[in-house]
Amino acid sequence: MKLFSRLYNKMIVWSKHPHAPFYLGTLSFAESSFFPIPPDVMLAPMALAKPDKAWQYATVTTVTSVLGGLFGYFLGVCFFSLVYQIITYFGYQTAYQTVERWFTEWGFWIMFFAGFAFIPYKLFTIAAGAIHMALLPFTLGSLIGRGGRFFLVAALIRFGGPKIEQYLAKYIEYIGWICIILLLFLYFLFHH
Repeated sequence: MKLFSRLYNKMIVWSKHPHAPFYLGTLSFAESSFFPIPPDVMLAPMALAKPDKAWQYATVTTVTSVLGGLFGYFLGVCFFSLVYQIITYFGYQTAYQTVERWFTEWGFWIMFFAGFAFIPYKLFTIAAGAIHMALLPFTLGSLIGRGGRFFLVAALIRFGGPKIEQYLAKYIEYIGWICIILLLFLYFLFHH
């Protein structure tokens, strides 16, 4: 079954749509606070389709991701009692306490790491709001981490061009399934 190949080909088609930057920004915003699909799946094909606009797309992705992160922060501040009930229901109290300790110890650096890594960024944005992390280090860490990640993706695509496209087209199924396995591993790691 070629699940990720079909999705990748669909993203290539969507990336050429006149409203693609708007869709990219919307996806990026939503992913930072509540949506599960990372914006890289749209950023990369858009940069492949129009390499001269790769930096513009990375900027849109970064800005909207940080704005979405601020929305996630707001959700953590305003609705933490509801979120904590969900955390308790699923047995994540220990994992939450670990994340809370990380914020206390690392502050800016945890947001930088969360922004750059392929860990669900939304978990960190909501947790940062829930523990009332200072807004300036939250925003700066998010901006540098998310910007670093998305500009790296844009640079790889812009300068790798057709070679990267051939590589992605050839290995997209493996990459997709490895990501799913890693997410399941992280889920079970934090769930138990």
